[in-house]
Amino acid sequence: MPTLQLLTGAAGSAPYLADLIVKEQAWLETAAADITEARDALVAETHALPPNADPSKDLRRLKRRCALLVALADLAGLWTLEEVTGALTDFADAATEAALRYGLRRLPEDVPVPTVFAMGKMGAGELNYSSDIDLICLFDDSGMDLVDIAEARRKLARAVRQMTAILNDVTSEGYVFRTDLRLRPDAGTTPVCIAMGAAEQYYETLGRTWERAAWVKARPAAGDLAAGESFITALRPFIWRRHLDFAAIEDAHNMRLAIREAKGLFGPITLPGHNLKLGRGGIREIEFFTQTRQIISGGRDASLRLRGTVPALARLATQGWVDQDTAETLTRHYRTLREVEHRVQMLRDAQTHDLPKTDAGFDRLAAFMDTDTDALKRHLTETLEEVHACTETFFDPPRSKSAAATSKVDESWLKYPALRSDRAAAIFRRLQPEILARLEAAPRPDEARAAFDRFLAGLPAGVQLFSLFDANPQLIDLLVETVSIGPELATYLSRNAHVFDAVIAGAFFAPWPGEAALSAELAGLLAREEDYEAQLDTARRWSKDWQFRVGVHLLRGITPPEEAASHYAALARAILAALWPVVTAQFAAKHGPLPGRGAVVLGMGSLGAGQLTARSDLDLIVIYDPQDAAMSEGPRPLAVRPYYARLTQALVTALTAPMSEGRLFEVDMRLRPSGNQGPVATSWAAFQDYQQSEAWTWEHMALTRAAVVAGEAQLGADLTAFLEALLGKARAAGLVLRDLADMRARIFEARASRAAWDAKLGPGRSQDIELFAQAALLVAGEEGPGVEAGLAAAASLGWVTEAEAGQIVGAYRLCWALRMAGQLIGKGDLDAEALGEAGTAFVLRLTGCDARMDLDATLAARTTRAAEIISRVLDEGRDT
Repeated sequence: MPTLQLLTGAAGSAPYLADLIVKEQAWLETAAADITEARDALVAETHALPPNADPSKDLRRLKRRCALLVALADLAGLWTLEEVTGALTDFADAATEAALRYGLRRLPEDVPVPTVFAMGKMGAGELNYSSDIDLICLFDDSGMDLVDIAEARRKLARAVRQMTAILNDVTSEGYVFRTDLRLRPDAGTTPVCIAMGAAEQYYETLGRTWERAAWVKARPAAGDLAAGESFITALRPFIWRRHLDFAAIEDAHNMRLAIREAKGLFGPITLPGHNLKLGRGGIREIEFFTQTRQIISGGRDASLRLRGTVPALARLATQGWVDQDTAETLTRHYRTLREVEHRVQMLRDAQTHDLPKTDAGFDRLAAFMDTDTDALKRHLTETLEEVHACTETFFDPPRSKSAAATSKVDESWLKYPALRSDRAAAIFRRLQPEILARLEAAPRPDEARAAFDRFLAGLPAGVQLFSLFDANPQLIDLLVETVSIGPELATYLSRNAHVFDAVIAGAFFAPWPGEAALSAELAGLLAREEDYEAQLDTARRWSKDWQFRVGVHLLRGITPPEEAASHYAALARAILAALWPVVTAQFAAKHGPLPGRGAVVLGMGSLGAGQLTARSDLDLIVIYDPQDAAMSEGPRPLAVRPYYARLTQALVTALTAPMSEGRLFEVDMRLRPSGNQGPVATSWAAFQDYQQSEAWTWEHMALTRAAVVAGEAQLGADLTAFLEALLGKARAAGLVLRDLADMRARIFEARASRAAWDAKLGPGRSQDIELFAQAALLVAGEEGPGVEAGLAAAASLGWVTEAEAGQIVGAYRLCWALRMAGQLIGKGDLDAEALGEAGTAFVLRLTGCDARMDLDATLAARTTRAAEIISRVLDEGRDT
């Protein structure tokens, strides 16, 4: 657009711009040559204002020029919305810094420089054309005593008031920015600048949801920026809850209703006088929608912690938290509404968001926007209605008219701890018809209701979970389905209800990502945590989420038992791989880096074989290679042997300690050389010597299921090569089988099977079959830790026919399915008499049987046959 035409149109449409053009005509002639350079020069000049001279007059002159430049660039279509709001924000930052410098000019050096936090639109870089600026001023009081804090607070309050006056007061030259300091903690009683320690304590104890939302966009804009960043880091747990926070929806909805009530903005959308910011379908609706979704999910997904509305909407869509079409629709309408808002404000430099009330006013606005009045009205009506439709269904979703809506409310549930708060009870009352409908629709309603009652009785708190169900009613189906299968699941979910977060996190029903992706994901989460204890709790939350996913997939038949077992093992290995560097780094900070070549963690038993259940212990051996080192080198050095012993204990503690998020695993280290009598960590040289000269047959059998799961790569490669060579040596079948027979007899004598559905202990059951397979692998000198590989080796050795190997495999798979079921829905052993109908149905489906009698008969027949084959091989082997 030609410059003259642009100036004429701007001046003719907006009296405020006409006045600016006249006042700044000489400057404008130069600035028009390169508006980007002119913008940068304005900000640079603002930053360069001398700290000892009152900047009031200069700031007002520079603000006039900034307002004119931004308006002309916007009207000409030369800058995007982000460039327009960014230019206004950059100038606001510079102006605030200049005003603060002047306010601080006479303070002694021992008074800390405060941090001025930009809140709201300024914090997000989204200032509108005539925007107020919302600021919070805090000072770093670390290391100060109470007297010094009080004195600093008094002096800084005076400086901040002067800063505010410079920015806010209207003089003959105008004003810079209307400035609002009321977003600070307890603004009615606190001074305008307070200590960071007091502010942090306030937010931790009294902070409300609207304040959390305010800090989503906050950033240090002036003063001590480093201290400001540290404060925001410290405030992170307040802003971003670790679990999905669907209670924020109701808080945000109530805030919206309160604003509408206070401003009289109820009723249908009508254009004359409609408030573009606070009215239905307005800018605030989009901002609330975006910030609330960020607050809900940002504790779990750190990538959502963005300040800008448009970038946040895009990220929410990318991460699967918001539908892509919804994000694109709201982004498009957000740009439209902000553009119209700017035009309305340019008319008279008024902080207004109201559309014109008269036809003449709409005609002027339409001309200012280079369109006709009818087209503008149609576009605005469609925009406001679409925004309202998108956001209202999120904040106040329609309630289903279920058959249970008329059911009698079960007041007995209100006695439970989770329902003792008024808010939890209110949400639950609203939710109860949905719950009752799903309980009544379950295949066995009485059983489902009793299971839900067990779950509710053990739930310590309810607001967050009930809010989650309120926003995602489909989760109630999953809850009812899960807890109906067994009382242990009800207890587990009561204590770990946050695992439901994972169901709606985007990938709960996606294909299995693989061990490498899991390890990388957990490592990334741990890297974000600065505190060791927080890292351990993060690992626990992550583990529970993924274990719940594996369990649900198994319960629903999405994943078969063998595949679920490999997934449980992959999770354990991923945790060890990601946690080992964290543990070693924490230990090395006290005692120095790992001496020599470091250490590796050898997974044994089911972990090494890649086949775990929901409750499996981890069998581990730690092997270290000190080379020539005698001591570690650190603040508190240790001799090599105690160094690695204590490091091993630190790893065990990291896995087993019952922290606020529970524990990860139980750990068993009895498979190390010399068992409980030997050191908890074994040197590389001692391990090699022991295995080559002292180990028992059963110890070599156990090594057929060993795998390096964490630690130094080269040492791990050397250990793997050593094991391959060791296990590849020829062994006399007779000796191995005689040792196995003796071991088998002792096991049966000490640990006989206790129940009909005990799938682990006893002749022909899983442990018996696993030992037989290990013996075959050892004699054959073959790799392959799985039972089926061992039975194939047994067939190649001529111990069994292929048909007999198949029969043993069938027995093992049935036993493993029972073990998977027992570990998931019980405490290990399945009590057939205590299982309800839902639990029995799950066990039958997992084992492929039609009825309990069918399962009893099949289990007895298969395990008896497997035991007969193994016993025959062992009897024959005694003579070889």
